[in-house]
Amino acid sequence: MSIGDLGGIGFEIALSAHEEAKKVACPLYCVSPEMARRAAALLGRSLPSDFECVGQEAAFEIQPGCVSAQAGAASYASFTQALELSVEGRADAVVTLPIHKAAWAAAGVKYKGHTDYLRDRFRTEAIMVLGKPGFYVALFTDHIPLRKVCDRIQAGSLEAFLLQLARSVEAGPIGVLGLNPHAGDGGVLGDEERSIEAAIAAANHALGAARFEGPLIPDAAFLPRVRSRYPFLVAMYHDQGLAPLKALYFEEAINVTLGLPIVRTSVDHGTAFDIAYRGQNPSIRSYLNALGATKALLA
Repeated sequence: MSIGDLGGIGFEIALSAHEEAKKVACPLYCVSPEMARRAAALLGRSLPSDFECVGQEAAFEIQPGCVSAQAGAASYASFTQALELSVEGRADAVVTLPIHKAAWAAAGVKYKGHTDYLRDRFRTEAIMVLGKPGFYVALFTDHIPLRKVCDRIQAGSLEAFLLQLARSVEAGPIGVLGLNPHAGDGGVLGDEERSIEAAIAAANHALGAARFEGPLIPDAAFLPRVRSRYPFLVAMYHDQGLAPLKALYFEEAINVTLGLPIVRTSVDHGTAFDIAYRGQNPSIRSYLNALGATKALLA
């Protein structure tokens, strides 16, 4: 378990869910025993005797709800340690709790988040997928500024993305969202859909089957009658896919990274600095769902 930013809700979730987590896995927490004790003390709780901590980060003062370079460095160290334990075969998989991107930046970490690091570490175009069993959203572009999205939508690169997604999942058909309002209205509202259409046609031809359909009209794709047809949707950019997904399934959705040589899942929420260490009892549902998905992926 990569413990996430100690200024946020990640540690409280891990501690609250520990007994349930043990029913699914043998959790190994990448946080030092001293920092685990400090975080538990801030929560007015004690650590269970079997809360196994393996981190080695230097001790620092936890600042609840604040961006901290020390917390950013510690969360980055926790994540990289968890990955190496998995790569070395000392752990079966990695489950990540939320980091804060500004804290990583303050610590001098060059990566914007988990997925960027994973792509670099494993030299693969890892795919960010979020959702729940029966309905997932894959992101063609994820953590980039919105103004850069249009330039990324090229038929060749989108075709390669679709083919990698098809190799990673068996479910189908897979719906591909357009970029523009009304999926461009035949070019009246934008012509990026022509590239999307070309990528879909090329990917289906390469696969010898109509695995992908679209471009779908984005503002209608999440309606029940539409999403019931598609176990997967491909969104062109982060908020196009995740704003409606989180409106529908915020507490239960998870994050899965496809295209890696290891299994990595995550919660589908952030650090929630506004409620961290304030006795708000943050939901553990996404975390437990991530553990359940991990077990299924390893089966």
